Amino acid sequence: MALNPAYEAIGKGFVQQYYALFDDPNERSKLVNLYNTETSFMTFEGIQLQGALKIMEKLSALTFQKINRIITSVDSQPMFDGGVLINVLGRLKADEDPPLSFSQTFILKPLGSTYYCQHDIFRLGLHDTS
Repeated sequence: MALNPAYEAIGKGFVQQYYALFDDPNERSKLVNLYNTETSFMTFEGIQLQGALKIMEKLSALTFQKINRIITSVDSQPMFDGGVLINVLGRLKADEDPPLSFSQTFILKPLGSTYYCQHDIFRLGLHDTS
């Protein structure tokens, strides 16, 4: 497979779709369609999960009711297998918590004429320096 020349548009489109679903509690369950049943991995604040079911269990267990998000940057790179590497930097505010920086990295893998999220790493910008 060759490098996908549309990697930037794919990255930006995926990020827009992902956060539109994630940030709406009534739509969040649809994120399951972006992950593979067995081969998707997520690391969420240091906790590693494998498979769409485990990933959705974690996302469904999040307790906030509302989220406001500002995306600062979306950087994408093509991968030699036709996939796309995406790095997102931004700020989010959940419920009445103070706004926090976050970073999220995705690797999209081609699956026929579409993509699925094979890797997803999320981390709040908290620095434990003790």
